[in-house]
Amino acid sequence: MTEDTSSLSRAETHGLRYAQELEGHLGWLDGFTSAALAVLAVASGIYTYLGVSSLLDDNGALSVFAAMAYSIAVSVGIFVFWSYLMRLLPAVRGTGARIGLILSMLAGSGAIIAMSSWLNAAALAGAAAVEQHLAITVQSYQGSLERAHTIAVSAQGLERDVARVRQSFADLSEQEAGGQLSGLAGRGAVFRLLRQKSEELASLETQIASQAPLVDTAFAEGNAILSRMRALTVEPGAVEARSVLFSEEAVRLAGIITTLRQLSVAPLVARAAQDLSASVVLPELNTLRGEQQATVASVLNVLSQRADTLRVAAEGVIAMAPPAEITYTPVSAADAVILYAGNFVPSWAGAIAIDLLPAVLVFIVAITQGAIRQGRGRAGVEDTLTLAEFRASLSAVRDVEIALQRTPPPQAPGKPDNVQPLKAAPDE
Repeated sequence: MTEDTSSLSRAETHGLRYAQELEGHLGWLDGFTSAALAVLAVASGIYTYLGVSSLLDDNGALSVFAAMAYSIAVSVGIFVFWSYLMRLLPAVRGTGARIGLILSMLAGSGAIIAMSSWLNAAALAGAAAVEQHLAITVQSYQGSLERAHTIAVSAQGLERDVARVRQSFADLSEQEAGGQLSGLAGRGAVFRLLRQKSEELASLETQIASQAPLVDTAFAEGNAILSRMRALTVEPGAVEARSVLFSEEAVRLAGIITTLRQLSVAPLVARAAQDLSASVVLPELNTLRGEQQATVASVLNVLSQRADTLRVAAEGVIAMAPPAEITYTPVSAADAVILYAGNFVPSWAGAIAIDLLPAVLVFIVAITQGAIRQGRGRAGVEDTLTLAEFRASLSAVRDVEIALQRTPPPQAPGKPDNVQPLKAAPDE
């Protein structure tokens, strides 16, 4: 006993109607899907044109033509790519073919991002990204300026250490002049030694004090340049013109920072401390009395201690971390968007979405086509005919029958058309 496959169950009938309903929706959506893809492709092309224009240095007719050619190529490529996928991916049924098309879609999406999306992001947030680059550069320069000023001020603080040591030597020389050190009043070798070192330190103290106004002036000028640079980051107008002025100010500020580094007197104090005990001019010790020899030895010991104190203080300033070397590098809008991509996530999302939104439509159509195939089940073509299609089929059959009736029957092979059949002779 054979199974009747011509009849459909109730569930299959509902599935067939469900599939036909989905087909109707898809047919209605196909009417404007191509137009929607074209609009998305053109919009992406416009932003791509703006992004390419920001990369070209020349604003002549050739550059405009090149940017337009690139943007048109991008628009056509996006439209054709997604049109292919929207037609083919939902239609294929094999797993291998479907995986292959999905991989092709991923590769094409990567190519679209590489040739279009980053330029779209540059058009959307390029100026803001360049301004962010300027603001971050200002912060870096400010940190470097403040660090150079801190080191210079710390070096100026060595003036107090030098003054303290100088004063101690001056006091000791006065005590020696009164005979309180060696026991012999006068201005002998010990007095001259103490006075010599006191005068050397006084000269160093004067030199350090003369640097203070220069440090203050350089720091004030650096802050003024920083103020102008901050103003350039937020001024209205084209960011390219502001970047040029910003670059000029950055060069001036770099010179100020270098000047502040050179105004540090710490290396000078370190060398003076090293020479404090080394450059001592004394007569031969055998010409001195025993009390003076003992006093000179004590003074030399004090000189060495004071020199070590100054040297340690100066080396502490020298060991401070130097200011960072900051060099302003102008960047284009496209490079700035990539450099600070994390700060412009919404712009990147919009730039990528306008290019890859059709991928969602492709998956929607693929899912719908799968639901249609599942709803059809084992229904044949005759089960899916609508009333209009059935009437058209009957009309076609009648047309074929009428055409067959009007066609003369074929002649027997080898029989000429003009030969009449022989009539039998009448019987006599």
